[in-house]
Amino acid sequence: MEIPYIFTPRKDTGLVNSKIAIWLFLASEVMLFGGFFSAYIFLRLGADYPWPERTLPVLPGLINTFVLIGSSVTVIFAWMSLKLRKWRQFQIFMAITVVCAGIFMVLKGIEYNVKFHHQAVRLKDYAILEGHLGFELKEGVHVGHGEQPKEEDFALNHHGKKIEEDTINYSTSEVSFNTVRYHHDWVEEIIAHAEAGGTAVTLKEDVVMGKGEQVKVDKDGNTEPATTPLSRADNFAKGSALSMKLLERITELHKDARAHNADLRITAFRKAWTVADENSSGKTDRQLAPDVKIDESQLDLHHEQPAIAFTVAPETVFHFRPRDIQENGSPATLRDGTALTGKLEESPMVFHYVDALDFRYLALKVRQKLGVDEHSDAADGAIEKAIEESWVMAKNPELKEIWEKQQKAVGLLAAELAAHKRVPTEKDKYRINWQEMAYYATTPLADIKIDAGKYVMPHVDTQPKEQFFGPNYEGRAEQHAFPHLEIPREQVAFASKFAPAWNTYYAIYFTMTGLHGLHVIGGALVLAYYLFFGKKMYLSNPEWLANRVEVGGLFWHFVDLVWIFLFPILYLM
Repeated sequence: MEIPYIFTPRKDTGLVNSKIAIWLFLASEVMLFGGFFSAYIFLRLGADYPWPERTLPVLPGLINTFVLIGSSVTVIFAWMSLKLRKWRQFQIFMAITVVCAGIFMVLKGIEYNVKFHHQAVRLKDYAILEGHLGFELKEGVHVGHGEQPKEEDFALNHHGKKIEEDTINYSTSEVSFNTVRYHHDWVEEIIAHAEAGGTAVTLKEDVVMGKGEQVKVDKDGNTEPATTPLSRADNFAKGSALSMKLLERITELHKDARAHNADLRITAFRKAWTVADENSSGKTDRQLAPDVKIDESQLDLHHEQPAIAFTVAPETVFHFRPRDIQENGSPATLRDGTALTGKLEESPMVFHYVDALDFRYLALKVRQKLGVDEHSDAADGAIEKAIEESWVMAKNPELKEIWEKQQKAVGLLAAELAAHKRVPTEKDKYRINWQEMAYYATTPLADIKIDAGKYVMPHVDTQPKEQFFGPNYEGRAEQHAFPHLEIPREQVAFASKFAPAWNTYYAIYFTMTGLHGLHVIGGALVLAYYLFFGKKMYLSNPEWLANRVEVGGLFWHFVDLVWIFLFPILYLM
């Protein structure tokens, strides 16, 4: 059966089926992105922290804007070429459209990559530092979720690997694995370290797993031996070396015992309920429940082993990513339930380069404590005092000197703006961006100036590469433009890359731009299909392919329109 109106328009609407479908689809897309834009507005207006402003690199976003606008033009030219029956011209314009989509995604990938390698940390006094962590060859075991240990990581000349200096160093004398939930990769790394460094990880106590038969319970509560008997008794002697085979065997026996014991308890409870029902005298289940009890001492329960403990001798320092360990408790615990007995060693977060300093959150907290929403002399004085007493200022002379230069520049800016009845913004007063950091670090206090004509804080001239990738640390290393800093672990309140976990702004940024990127990829694949596999459709009926390209072009225009809204609210505001 032939479907009507595939390429011939309906007489009542003047539209083909596909065009009606795309308009309905775009209506749903408008509601989807409309919800995201509305959510962004409400989140920004109701934010309980200083909302990031102009934190994204503008040049890549601007280039992507023109790239998408240009691709919207070329997709129209491709459609017109089909209408004029110019196949080669169609190929050229459609190829340009697909290439533009590729350029857009490459630039977006670069932007994402920079974000995922840029570190931020909020201290307990609400000061915020940004920059890049250093790297160091760590002795011991570095446990990373999902990482496979490599032979070269455990060579005899070192027992570790080159990792970011944001690790929790925990001196461990005993490790207890959750029998069911332990993460295999982490166990293998500990085993590899023990073999390479001469550390003995051995069973702390004798473990005896009982034998017996599993019980099968029928619908009437009757029991009979299962066809598969429970595994034989296994004795694991104290001092047995940690191995995957040992853990897996204990896990198998633990699960068998747990299933066996569950069957026994179910059977006993069924019998208890049967007796209670016979003596109920009209009572409800709720009234009978307190009387239904079983004596587990009368059941042939088998030994379960929910956790298995190993002694680490000599006591060894393991290195964990902060997200993988909760070190505040005693013992410390990993995400898989593994418990570590020992003590927390010095675990500073080492910034190889600090490229931004932000006291806006601290200023907000001071105002909240004073109950003051607007600027006042009292609030400003309290904020200045809080900044002076912060860990960054008290323990880091280099950053304190940079902050003094910042204060001079703010004074110069305030004097320039006073003639226009304006004042410096919160960002001007309490945040140092990387361009300003580089300027202050390389300019004496007496020479600090501002760009009076533009009424902006001073900053260094940036290279084209820095417009995409951020500061060129290697190129500015000789200038000592960015301070080095070690932050004690006890001063760290929260740390993250510039990822969704950092704050609401980046969560919605990645959500909206990521979803838009998926639309770009999907649209590009459809247009590429018409480019590479549309010749048969064109030869069959050129108008058929033209209609399809028109529908794809409408979707592509929508993708362009969404970006035109995304670019200013995320990059310019």
